[in-house]
Amino acid sequence: MKWNDLESDACPVARGLSVVGDRWTMLVLRDCFLGIRRFEQMQERLGITRHILADRLRKLEAAGVLRREPYQERPLRHEYRLTERGKALYPVLVSLIAWANAHVPPPGEPSVTLVSKETGAPIAPVLVDARTGKQITARSVTAQTRDAPPLRGLDQS
Repeated sequence: MKWNDLESDACPVARGLSVVGDRWTMLVLRDCFLGIRRFEQMQERLGITRHILADRLRKLEAAGVLRREPYQERPLRHEYRLTERGKALYPVLVSLIAWANAHVPPPGEPSVTLVSKETGAPIAPVLVDARTGKQITARSVTAQTRDAPPLRGLDQS
């Protein structure tokens, strides 16, 4: 399977990766969620080449994840803002932070702690089913395709 063909793949994981499936893209999104909107700021924070950053920003804009807005006329300069589609990726980033803190911890204390905006207390994110409120885990949920029986879950191994 070619990387460029993923956006039309039947698999939702493949389609999602066609938009956010490389390290620079996720780091650009992280910075956008932190309020970094300008090209120069992103480049400085990430240590990324102008070419790679411009490419990732173009792809995110084409995918409807970011929108470009002018903030200066002469010379014309733009900033990048998350769209609703982009903001919907926040739980993915939160899940990645929680997973990395638990399973790929840095030496010493975690560099990022997720905290409630309301209370300032640390949070422990979990993925739950909106209908039942029950936690979603590899043992409680399985993927089912339209044309095939349910995939074998971890609970059956």
